[in-house]
Amino acid sequence: MLLRYVNTTDLCLSCHAEAAGSVLGNDPLSPPPELGAGNFTFLYEDNLNDAPNGAIQPIPGHHAGHNVVSPAWGIPADPVNMMSPGGTFPADDLSCTSCHDPHGNANFRMLRGQGPVGTTGFSFIYDAPIADGVALDAGQETPIAHTAYQSGWSQWCANCHGYYHDESELGFEHPVEDDVESAEQRNYNLYAGPDGPTSGTYATAYVSEVPLEDTDRTTSSTEGATSQSRISCMTCHRAHATSAPASTRWDPNVRYLSMDGQVSGSYALPDPYGHPQQRALCIKCHYSDANHGFGSACMNCHREDD
Repeated sequence: MLLRYVNTTDLCLSCHAEAAGSVLGNDPLSPPPELGAGNFTFLYEDNLNDAPNGAIQPIPGHHAGHNVVSPAWGIPADPVNMMSPGGTFPADDLSCTSCHDPHGNANFRMLRGQGPVGTTGFSFIYDAPIADGVALDAGQETPIAHTAYQSGWSQWCANCHGYYHDESELGFEHPVEDDVESAEQRNYNLYAGPDGPTSGTYATAYVSEVPLEDTDRTTSSTEGATSQSRISCMTCHRAHATSAPASTRWDPNVRYLSMDGQVSGSYALPDPYGHPQQRALCIKCHYSDANHGFGSACMNCHREDD
């Protein structure tokens, strides 16, 4: 294709690895500022498993997220999943241009819409999602400067993954593309960390680590959940990679977020509440009482074998 590099990801990363958005960086223990999509640097990790058995059952970095194939930057195709989990996109064809149009379009972050993708004849059937984002040099995502996921995100992910978690027999089951139910809506708005699990307010309930999909939100919105808010893939996952397995925004395998990185030696994902006894952020939506499941990680009970 007359490119200056071996493949399209090598070409993209020649500008975007450590500058112009910093989507890779060179040290998974000191990643670039966190933007909404996460960072590919965590693919370099040797262990992501911070569960008690993490030292003897390591989870290597290729589980951190999307393994965009880059010979120049030392990123091979996913060695386990030959195709996208839940779908049929070939792992050895995954590149930055699988999701982004390198020549530009009118979509958020130049994401691809319906049509052919890659070199194998694979096509997207769903349109690009709608969102608003901060500038690529804006620095670390904050509650008042963050990606605003507005609509279409789970459908777009389903181009490659199907509705992987929705009534799935493949693994962990969780609804997507659904309105937030009243109980979860109330929990999201009231939960303000271990010192105030029921004292939060709608006006300031938003945390970028658990974003909901809302058509009227902006990059500076701080409001919580309404009856129009929706759960999407982006509520629990980032699009590139994180230092937790499966590109999750927090590690559901640890008892407290303060334990993240201790067993594995990996980067400790930020805790929006900064509390040593902050549990996995599943409880932002699912908090019931202080004793429910206390002493255990969420995934000790809420995992399906896969």
